[in-house]
Formats: sequence, C-alpha cells, structure tokens
Amino acid sequence: MRAAVIGGGVGGLAAAIGLHQSGWAVTVHERAASLPATGTGLGIWRDAIEALDRLGLGATARQVGRRQPEGALRRPDGSRIGPLRADVHLLTRPALLALLAEALPEGAIRFGSTARWQDCDHDLVVAADGIDSATRRSLFGVEVRRSGSIGWRGTADVEVAAGGETWGRGVKFGLTPQADGRTNWYALTGPDADVHEVFRDWHDPIPRVLAGSAEVLRHSLDYLPPLPTYHQGRVVLLGDAAHAMTPDLGQGACQAIIDGVSLVECLNTHDLPAGLVAYDALRRRKTQRMVRQSLALNRLARARRFTGVRNAVLKAALALQPRRESWSADLEPDESAG
Repeated sequence: MRAAVIGGGVGGLAAAIGLHQSGWAVTVHERAASLPATGTGLGIWRDAIEALDRLGLGATARQVGRRQPEGALRRPDGSRIGPLRADVHLLTRPALLALLAEALPEGAIRFGSTARWQDCDHDLVVAADGIDSATRRSLFGVEVRRSGSIGWRGTADVEVAAGGETWGRGVKFGLTPQADGRTNWYALTGPDADVHEVFRDWHDPIPRVLAGSAEVLRHSLDYLPPLPTYHQGRVVLLGDAAHAMTPDLGQGACQAIIDGVSLVECLNTHDLPAGLVAYDALRRRKTQRMVRQSLALNRLARARRFTGVRNAVLKAALALQPRRESWSADLEPDESAG
C-alpha cells in the first residue's frame, strides 16, 4: 500500500511515521526547502505526548523539551487572578519537527515539493496542508473565517522562571519559558493595535520580553467552520486542514499529532474505506467541539466591558480545575505546510 502525505508539519509527519511503521510506502510532499532552523515554542499536552508514545517517540520528546512550570493568570498591574496548571511539555517547533523527521527513512520527505491530491497516484492521500488547505478547498469549497482578533508572537533572549497569561480589556499577553533559557511569548489584540504600544506599561517582564525580541510575527487568528466529513474517497484531512482553530486552547499542534496517530490506528484495525470512516467518527466531533471552545475563549479574552466580572469567573473556574487542566495557550500559528 502506498500513501502520499501533503504537508510536512507535525500532523503530516506523525501520520507518515505511523504509516511507515505499519508497512506502508510513504512519500511526504513538503513545500519548504528544508526543516526550519528557528521557531517559537509549542506546548504539547499529555494526550499528544501519549500519542507520540504510541509512535515510540514520547521519551525523546520529553528529553528534548521541558515540563512547563506552574504559572499564573494576572491582571495588567501584575496582581494575580489564579494559578495556571498544565501537564504540558514545551518544545520548539524546529525541535519537534526534527525528531519526527528523523523517524522516517531517508528520502521519505521531498522538500521543495508541492502536490495536488488529484496528481497523487497512491492508495491513500493524507491532506495535512494546513489552514489554507488547497485539498480542502478542492473537495469541500470551505474557507476559514476571521475571528476578528490578531495574534502576535516571538522569542526573546530573556529568561523567566515560569510562564502565564495576563488579561486586560480586549487584549492578553502570554509567556512560556523555553528549554534553552529563552522565552516564547504570544499576544492577542484587535486588528488596529500595535503590540509594543498596547503592552508597554504592563507588569514586568512583559516590556522586557518585547524589547528583547528580534523578530515579531503578526497574523490573523482564524478558524474553520465545521466540515461534513474529514474524508472523501481515498483522501483524508487532518490537523488544520480539517479543523483549524484559534490558538486560545493551545491545542493546534497537539490535535494534529493525535489526528495522525489515530488515523493510522484506525487503518490498522479496518480496511481502507472502513478505516477512514472510523477515523472520521473518532476525531471529527471532538475536534470541532474544540474549535467552538477555543473561539469562545477567544471572545472572552476580547471582552472590553465587565472585565471585573469576567476575571471573577476565571478565578472561580481556575480554582475548580483539576491539576492537568489550564487556560493557557501558545500562539503558534495554525499549522500550515512549510
């Protein structure tokens, strides 16, 4: 059996690894010229680490990254709203992609290669081509929608002991320490805001982190309306191609990994048509629910009125959360090929 994977992001590579381990001949088409050398951090939650365990890569991921220390949710003056607890490992995007790529045989990834599903003469085509998926557009004609908010992100040569989030009126700022002593940060604002101006008077270390960032990336925070199915014929969608969500739950990369591993496990227990049906039944409703939840949290963060009431609700919710849950997010952009 032969499979083509369109897109060499974390979801596409996870699927490719699982298919290769199951005896498939796999080709990954990645439009970038090589693996990235730089990139911001990703928070990999327990379920996604456990999915990597099923590929035999969880231990390596734990060694390459670091556990996220407990942080706090704060107001702009630094006063504490509540604790942020998360069972999360922090890895940079380049580190995660590198360890996934190393698990594939040499030549399996074709860098600088673009592919259309119509041109792939394979038994299975896995479309992991991101939020702007040409495959999804061709099969379903569905485009992403704007949330109305803008995401900012960067990495600063500033070390912080713990991460966390700070929520203001219609804006928020988050910090996550990286294993190399630097700090990954992310922010949410309205479309006309300037990130340096909005946060210049917020509590330490936010102004220092912004000042220590050589590159600041800005992107629209978009999401995908629900698709009727994640497969059609021999083509199956995963990751942001199937369920792009705003990054407010910090689950984009995690769900892409879980998609890839779940797809392979469904194919290992069913024939191809039934396996795709089983994958759709297992993943579609769950991930589409996450899209709705993430968008709801995005809207809550953008509230400009009654923020005192909002913060009181957040404080109560955080006090009731079990230790493995968190409101934290990583503003890693929606997964896209290249």
